[in-house]
Amino acid sequence: MSASQALTLALANFDRHMPFFLGWLPEAEGFHLKALDVGMHPPGRDGGDRHGRMLRDREFDIAEVSLASYIMAKARGAAFTAVPVFPRRLFSANHIYVSERSGIRSPADLRGRRVAIRGWQVSLSVLAKGDLKSRHGVDWRDIHWRVEGAEQVAFNDARLPVQAMPQGATGAQWLQSGQVDAFIDPKPPRAILEGQGGVRLLFADQRAECLAYFNERRCFPAMHVLAIKHEVAERFPALPAYLLHAWDDAQAKTRQLYEDYAYTAMPLGRLAWQQSQRDFGDQLYPAGLAANRANLHWFIEYLVDQALLAEPFAVEGLFHPSVLRS
Repeated sequence: MSASQALTLALANFDRHMPFFLGWLPEAEGFHLKALDVGMHPPGRDGGDRHGRMLRDREFDIAEVSLASYIMAKARGAAFTAVPVFPRRLFSANHIYVSERSGIRSPADLRGRRVAIRGWQVSLSVLAKGDLKSRHGVDWRDIHWRVEGAEQVAFNDARLPVQAMPQGATGAQWLQSGQVDAFIDPKPPRAILEGQGGVRLLFADQRAECLAYFNERRCFPAMHVLAIKHEVAERFPALPAYLLHAWDDAQAKTRQLYEDYAYTAMPLGRLAWQQSQRDFGDQLYPAGLAANRANLHWFIEYLVDQALLAEPFAVEGLFHPSVLRS
């Protein structure tokens, strides 16, 4: 029997990824996956800065990376490919926080205001800016943006209404102190989540706003994608299709685990799972190009509009040729 090559796979530590960390996956010939718990903020067991360590340092064979940064890197000819697997998805309505002192009550009130974000190309930032413009008529050009950190893929456009925050400053701190009026972040600190310092969500009824979004666009917006180093995909031609199969298998196992009332620490966790299925169905993380094409198309339009891409990038160009019919 030939030896099996271990391929490193950097993922965040989420429930839908547990089969990867447990090695509870379909068998493959010639390789197997070694899942690493690599976070962003905060780090995981195997460290942080997952996006940079893949896109900049090429440290892993396969990694969950920012969809926006991956598209930008790919458009510049970076030696990566990907499969249409999107491990992290978010609704922007859950991540826009405002100060009670600001008097902001609706998206329209953001015009002319100071809004902090982690980075201009952070996928959640791209989504929120695009959603505010396309769904609420609030053009990102009419907002004064404050950016907290460095960008994963370097770019510079003096036309953008963006001001860098001093090193060490955070959007969360500035929101609570009144230095900005709003704050958009994929994983805000607990103080923001708990509404400390007179902070609240822009959309008071999160549930209704997210349901309306889902019913309009029929998707849970993709934020991350599984990227593969080009030479790894070339060496293991069966790998892209295997990743799609392994993802679908892992999702089926994850859904099955929620049938047990004791699976989560929440006594009513199964009831919450059932309600989620009634609201959104049980395929919120579909793999494959067909199921995600529309989402990718308008996300790329957001990138072009926000000066992160010079021109539209073909959806097919993002993925390995072997999975384009998925």
